[in-house]
Amino acid sequence: MLELEKIFGIKIDNADYFRRALTHPSYTKENDLPYDENYERLEFLGDAVLKLLTSEILFSTFPNYPEGNLSKIRSIVVSDSTLSLIAHDIGLCDLIIAAQHEKKQGITNIESVCACAFEAVLGAYYLDKKLKELLPFLKKVLMPYIHEVDENFEKFNAKAMLQEYTQSVSKETPVYKIINESGPAHNRVFEVEVSYQNKQISKGKGKTKKEAEQHAAYEACKILGVI
Repeated sequence: MLELEKIFGIKIDNADYFRRALTHPSYTKENDLPYDENYERLEFLGDAVLKLLTSEILFSTFPNYPEGNLSKIRSIVVSDSTLSLIAHDIGLCDLIIAAQHEKKQGITNIESVCACAFEAVLGAYYLDKKLKELLPFLKKVLMPYIHEVDENFEKFNAKAMLQEYTQSVSKETPVYKIINESGPAHNRVFEVEVSYQNKQISKGKGKTKKEAEQHAAYEACKILGVI
């Protein structure tokens, strides 16, 4: 709890919420604990908290942007890939409680696990009646990503742009195929190939399949002149 208080800069009153927020389902299963002793319910609540506060930040940061632009930026900023990067950067992933075997396999480094724990902690702070204190913290950790997405939106939205382009040319859509996987289970690197009308256009790499597809799509957009 002391580590969490240092990371978030927010005092904790009810430690039980936060213990649950940091507990992976594998731990409750291993120790035959009740279902609600892990982070899954708090993650559900924290997801709503994150979207609300991120919306407030975007609303004030871009006063002239229409709601469509704000929604697109928010969808990328609150994605698992972004939240996992933040969770690693602030040291939150190191605090996740998991079953011994899964911990040895590196489960606490997996993108979705780190993102879920991050959202669960937000849910815990909400229940701890610290919603107002969360806003400045989130603004500090999210703003670099918000500006990055705003300035390089095409890079983050390449899959949608490529599909819009191909469907405007024909009814066919791009096809993504994993052509290689490398690295240990907790730190995989995927290589994806994207093709259109049975012709390979480009390749991309990433730590998740989605990230690799996005990179492949971005390269394809440049090759096809979409960007």
